Amino acid sequence: MDFTRLARAEGRDDTTMHRIYRNYVRNNWFVKLILVYAGIAVLTIATLSYFAYVSLAKSIVDNKLDDQKNAMKSVDQFIESKYDAVQLMLQSIYRDQQLSDNVSYLLKNSYENYVSYRLDKFVNSANGVSKGLDFFKDRLEDDPDIENIILYSAEKQFLFVNDQHNLSKLVETKAARSYVPDAMILPNMDISTPNEWVRKAIGQWKPELIAVQSVINDMATYKMAGQLIVYYNSEAVTRALANYGESLPGYILALTPDGKVLFDSSGQYYGDLYPYASRIYGADGSAALDQDAYVSMLNAKHPGYVVVGIVPKAELAAYTQDLMRLIILIAIAGIFVAILIPSIFVLNFAKRVNRIIRSMRKVETGDMTVRIQDAREDELGQISRGFNDMLDELTRYIERVYKAEISQKQTELSALQARIHPHFLYNTLEVIRMRAVSQGVHDVGDMIYSLAGLFKSFVQSQAVVTLQEELDNCRKYLELFRIRYKDKFQYAFHADSELHGLEVAKMSLQPLIENYIVHGLRTDRDDNRIEISIVREEDRVRIDVRDNGNGIAKSRLEEIRQVLRFPEIVNEKASFGLRSVNERLQLMHGKPFGVEIDSEPGQGTSVTVWFPAKEWRENTNVSRLSG
Repeated sequence: MDFTRLARAEGRDDTTMHRIYRNYVRNNWFVKLILVYAGIAVLTIATLSYFAYVSLAKSIVDNKLDDQKNAMKSVDQFIESKYDAVQLMLQSIYRDQQLSDNVSYLLKNSYENYVSYRLDKFVNSANGVSKGLDFFKDRLEDDPDIENIILYSAEKQFLFVNDQHNLSKLVETKAARSYVPDAMILPNMDISTPNEWVRKAIGQWKPELIAVQSVINDMATYKMAGQLIVYYNSEAVTRALANYGESLPGYILALTPDGKVLFDSSGQYYGDLYPYASRIYGADGSAALDQDAYVSMLNAKHPGYVVVGIVPKAELAAYTQDLMRLIILIAIAGIFVAILIPSIFVLNFAKRVNRIIRSMRKVETGDMTVRIQDAREDELGQISRGFNDMLDELTRYIERVYKAEISQKQTELSALQARIHPHFLYNTLEVIRMRAVSQGVHDVGDMIYSLAGLFKSFVQSQAVVTLQEELDNCRKYLELFRIRYKDKFQYAFHADSELHGLEVAKMSLQPLIENYIVHGLRTDRDDNRIEISIVREEDRVRIDVRDNGNGIAKSRLEEIRQVLRFPEIVNEKASFGLRSVNERLQLMHGKPFGVEIDSEPGQGTSVTVWFPAKEWRENTNVSRLSG
C-alpha cells in the first residue's frame, strides 16, 4: 500500500510538472529565452568565478609562502650574524697580544695560577693596565642576546662561565666526574644546540638557546688550547617575527642535520628532536606531517643547520575562506543582475507582444474599435501602427461593402415581412367565416383583432422593437391558431416584466413559431404545446422556444445547423426563417449571438435565441444594423 501511495504521489508530481511546462514553458518563447539566457549566464559567471577564485587563492597562498620565506631569511640572518660575531670575537682575541696571552694562560693553567699571573702582570705593567677576561664581560654588555660566554680548557678540563648578570664562575669538569670532556672532544658543528652535559654543568636550562662553538688555539704553539662557546637566546628572532603579525602563516624551524631544534617560532619543539625531520628532508614543496603542509627549506652558508618553513594546508585554506565567500556573493549578485535586467527587458517585450495578441483576438470576436497604443519606433511599434492602419482600412471596407450586404439583408427582411403563406390567409379567413356562421361575433372579433394587429406590425418599417412588442405579436399570432385548433393547442410565455424594455430585432421570434405551426403541430393530438421562456444571463438575453411537435430528423437537423454555423453556405433546403433570424442577429451584434437548435424526432424541438441585453432607445432605426 505504501508503494502504491508513493507511485500515485510521483504521478501527481509528474502531472503537475508537465502541466506547468505545458502552460508556461512549451508554448512561451519568452520564458524559453529567459531560461536559456539564465542558464548561460549562470554557467558563464560560475566558470569565471571558479577560475577567479583559483587564481586569487593561488596568489594568496604564494604571498603567504613568500612572507614565510622572508621570515626564514630573518632567522637565517640572525644565526649567521651570531656566528660572525663569535668569529669576530676570536679575531679580536688573536689580534690583541695581551688578551691572547691572558686567555691562553687561563686555558693552560689552573684558575689560581691565572689569578697570580694577572696580579704579576698588573704590578709589572708600566701603566697599571693589563687586559684580562673583562673583554668577555664587555661582549655580554654589548649584545643582550648572549646568555653565556664559556671558555673550556682542554688541558685542565674546566669551564669558565660568564653570564648576563656579570657573574663569572669556574666549573670543574674532570673526566672522572663529568662527561663534559668526552663531549668536548667529539666533533661538533660550529652551530648547534647546547650540549646537555654542559647545560647540566653550568645550570643553564633555557630552551631557546643556540650554541656557537669555536676552537681557541695557542698563538705560541698553534695547538688547541680550548674552546669558545657562546649561548645566544633566540627570543630576539621571535620578537622580530612578531612584526609580521597575523600575516605570517605556519611556523619556522632551524634544525641541525640530526633533527635537533635550534629555533622554533611555535615554541613547541624546543629540547626535542623534530619528529618529522626525516619527512621534510627531500620533500618537494609539500609533505604529510601531523597534517598535510607546504614545506620550504633555506640552506644556510654553514652546514650546521637548515631553516625550514612549514605551513599546514588547512591554515592556508582558512585564509581563502573569506575570498571564497566574497566571490560567491559577487557571483550571486552578478547572476542576479545579469538575469534581472534582460528579464525586465524581455518581459516588457513579451507584454507588448501579448497586447498585440489580445487586440487581434478582440478583432476576431468582431470588435473593430480596438487600437494598440505604442509610440515606440522599434519593430513592435511598427507592427502596432501597421495593425491600427489595417483596422482603419478594414473599417472603411466594412462601411463600403458590409453596409451594402446589410441593406440586402434588410431587403430580405422586408420580403419576409411581406411574405404571408397563402394557406395562412386562406385558413384564417375560413375559420373566421365558419366561426361567424356557427358561433356568433365574439370569437370572430378576437380573431379579426389579432389579425389586424399582425398586419399592422408587418407593414411597419422598424428593424428593432422592444421585447414586449415582439412578444405581443407572437401572442396574437399564436392566439389565432389557438382559436383555430381549440382544445388541441396551447401556448405559454415566461418572462420577467423587467425584460420587456429590452430591444430585439423585429420578427426574431415569429419565424420560429411559424416553423412549429407549419412543421411541428400535430392535428391528431390534443396536447400540442409551445413555450417561450426568456431569461437574462449577465449581459446577454436567452430566449428558449420549446414545443412537443414532430421534431426534426437527424440528417435534416445537421443540415440546418451547418447553415446556421456557416451562413456563407448556400442551401436552398435550409429553413429560410431560421437562417434569416440567425444572420440578422450576427450582423447586428456579432458571432457570439444568433440561433441554436436542438430536436428529437417525435419528441419536439427546442430553439435558443441569443441577443445582447440593450435597453430600448426611441431613435432606434434601421441604421442600427450597421453597428
